[in-house]
Amino acid sequence: MVFEKIQEIVAEELGKEKEEIKLNTNIQEDLEADSLDLFKIINEIEDEFDVKIETEDGITTVEDLVKYVEKQQA
Repeated sequence: MVFEKIQEIVAEELGKEKEEIKLNTNIQEDLEADSLDLFKIINEIEDEFDVKIETEDGITTVEDLVKYVEKQQA
């Protein structure tokens, strides 16, 4: 469920099709997102899951976001 919601958020923020976004998708390289895009995606994820993502460091793939959220929710 976490992946599906993050997939939806990333697709909406970047104007991409959900099918383009896989766990191993690199947000900046594969989806051509810049730092502002990543900031917006993180804000949406924080609001949706009621978590705080302290830093963008180490977050490069969709899977990184999913794992971060799941860890915060545990």
